[in-house]
This record gives sequence, C-alpha cells and structure tokens, in this order.
Amino acid sequence: MESEATNKSRVVMVESGESWDFYISQATTQTRPIAVHFTASWCMPSVAMNPIFEDLASAHPDIMFLTVDVDAVKIFVSAIFTKIRLQIFGDLILSHEAGNEHRVVSSGNFILIEAAAKMEVNAMPTFVLVKDSAQVDKIVGANPEEIRKRIDSFVQSIPANIAQSL
Repeated sequence: MESEATNKSRVVMVESGESWDFYISQATTQTRPIAVHFTASWCMPSVAMNPIFEDLASAHPDIMFLTVDVDAVKIFVSAIFTKIRLQIFGDLILSHEAGNEHRVVSSGNFILIEAAAKMEVNAMPTFVLVKDSAQVDKIVGANPEEIRKRIDSFVQSIPANIAQSL
C-alpha cells in the first residue's frame, strides 16, 4: 500500500493573493526558482496539462511549482485579459468595464491580477518560469514536449550550489 506522502502533490495551488505573496517570498528567500501554471477549469488544454506539470514537479524537486487557477481564486478574469481600469477603495477594488455593472474584487486577489498582468498572461494555459524574482521564460499553450524542454533547460541554469541546498 502506498503511503500518503507518495501521493502528495508537489504542485502548490495558489488560492489567494496572500498565498501568492507567501510562496514568492519563500522562494526568493531560499533563492529557489519557480514554475507557475496559470490555468482555468473551463480550459481543457489547461486541465490536460495538469498531470504533466505534476510529473515535472516530481522530477525537479529543486523548483517550486505553483498553479494559479483563475476560477478558483475568483479573479475577475477579464481584468487579466483586457487590463481594465481598477480603483482601490480601502480593502476593496472596484472594476470598471464598459456596459457592465461594477464588480468588487478583494484586495488579496488583486495581487494575483497584478501578477498575471505583469507576467502578460493573456491565454490559458500559460507557464511562467521565475528566477531571482524575475521572469526568465514564458510558454503559452499546451505543448507538453516544449514545456518539458524549457523546464529541463531552466533546471540546468540553476547553479549547483543552490540546487544542492534545497
């Protein structure tokens, strides 16, 4: 019988802006590279990439693997795609979209909107590779061989002393 530890995912689901900040800060402090999968439950190519991302996480323990499901974190998705204007009022953000009523987005999720916009996430799935707090690569689309190739190359770029300390 397999132990519970062997079934545990190495991919961390980011569920809020606060958890995003925590994992990014943790990785930065540890000088640990990050692979992020921006996904959506309605996007079948994204869903199809989940097991591949899991396999890559198992194969590369020296990288922090994060998944951001734009539906699960209740990001106002059109804010990512159309970069609509947002106004901050205390802990709430009102989004303005022509022809639609205002929607309220929590400030914690605004961090994720900012992160996705900064990384120019315009389609699902998008994979972003980050090292030393800087984006070093981005792969758009569900291409398992290209993702494997890029992550393998990313791993090779990590100094040996960093990989050994993880």
